[in-house]
Amino acid sequence: MSQNLVESIKKDALQLKDINDYKPLINQVSEAKFVLLGESSHGTSEYYKIRAELSKKLIQENGYTYIAVEGDWPACQHINRYIKSYDNRYENAREALTAFGRWPTWMWANEELIDLVEWLKSYNQERPKEEQVGFYGIDVYSLWESMEEIIKYLEETNSPDLETAKKAFACFEPFNRDPQLYGVSGSFYSEDCKDEVVELLTKITLDKKKYTSYYEEGKLNLEVNAIVTANAENYYRTMVTDDTESWNIRDRHMVEVLNRINSYYGEKAKGIIWEHNTHVGDARATDMAEVGMVNVGQLLREQNGDKKVFIVGFGTHRGTVIAADEWGVDFERMIVPPAQEGSWEDMMHKAGPHDKLLIFDKNNRDSYSDRIGHRAIGVVYNPRYEQYGNYVPSIMSERYNAFIYINNTNALLPLEVERVLL
Repeated sequence: MSQNLVESIKKDALQLKDINDYKPLINQVSEAKFVLLGESSHGTSEYYKIRAELSKKLIQENGYTYIAVEGDWPACQHINRYIKSYDNRYENAREALTAFGRWPTWMWANEELIDLVEWLKSYNQERPKEEQVGFYGIDVYSLWESMEEIIKYLEETNSPDLETAKKAFACFEPFNRDPQLYGVSGSFYSEDCKDEVVELLTKITLDKKKYTSYYEEGKLNLEVNAIVTANAENYYRTMVTDDTESWNIRDRHMVEVLNRINSYYGEKAKGIIWEHNTHVGDARATDMAEVGMVNVGQLLREQNGDKKVFIVGFGTHRGTVIAADEWGVDFERMIVPPAQEGSWEDMMHKAGPHDKLLIFDKNNRDSYSDRIGHRAIGVVYNPRYEQYGNYVPSIMSERYNAFIYINNTNALLPLEVERVLL
């Protein structure tokens, strides 16, 4: 298989030298409602830079209306409000990015993102409010921050639902903002806040037409923070006992938020989603499906049809990366060793040690229909042990619509921010 696969890659892949070489990819996605741009690590500079340039092209040439990322909704709202000039809290993008205080801060508080944020602000300043591009976080982790945002909104609008929100918040206070402590209490001792957050979400959902928007996108912000609160409570309670179900809660939450953003933008809605390959690459084409796991790419394809969803995977052969050797500790600049022999990245390298784009279509799909190990690096990473758990068996032509391979990659450049360990 190996030699045939290498020859197929040589035949089908396009060499990448500059942004103009991505034109065939941009042309392919023109009809998609969602374009999913992956990454094989959360700490690689080239992935952020390439996704930024592709996003600019998609916004300018294809009319995409928002970018959604694997980040917290409240923190990303600081970026959204900055690029749409809703407030003047920050003088520049560098300042705005310091809003990302939750570990791992480097995922969004990094030098590579500054140019895109400033570009989005400049782009929006030339357009009316209804045509401005948004920036949103769709992850599930911001339980306490989202509750604080809800209370702030309800206080400033004199809402009768304020007491319900305060009751929910008070329920979580004994856990000192410690998700693991809450998860253990909820899972093993039935000391949870499920009833309180369900009551809050129900009230906000039923009363949403009554709310006045005292600031731009206020209602959207309120609704999504309520969804985060309910789903995060469920996620933290479940993660202690069931890794598979907690994963599914998280990815279903991301899709729920994407659908809410789409509703806000209406018929013109077209989203660019930045997430790890493990979230965007269709889980049905990996061993994730064997244990009952789903992900964003799969769910979006099931809901919208394959033609409305275009998924781009990313990978590298070797380089450096920002990661940590355990959860919550300071990041390190680590060496990414050469890809494992026989892996997808190894085959791409053997087809030529240069950057390349491979678009899967009806003419070549069968050539990439065998399962092959495909590297995935998380925020926690140990290069010495990567052969034991960093390669996901994948049918590449079913997992993605296209793949961007960067032969040698470099670590992100994190910004200095106040760090919150949660």
